[in-house]
Amino acid sequence: MTRTAQSHPHAHPTLHEVMELTGIEDPVRASRILATGATFAEIEQAMLWARGAGERLGEEERPLAGRIAAVYDILLEEEETD
Repeated sequence: MTRTAQSHPHAHPTLHEVMELTGIEDPVRASRILATGATFAEIEQAMLWARGAGERLGEEERPLAGRIAAVYDILLEEEETD
């Protein structure tokens, strides 16, 4: 996690920060996440869900919505193409 993400979870990341936070190397994919307008905290939550942590945390009943859902979908697309 970047220093900005830790100190300002509700801030909006730059393209470079999205790439660093998610590990995405493709700037086009990272730009799609950036275009959602998601904050650091929202991207991190989507990443947890993409890794299956939502289910382990007992949140499987809670559907994702809004920017978190959009980021989640992009993260899953990335995993499917790799």
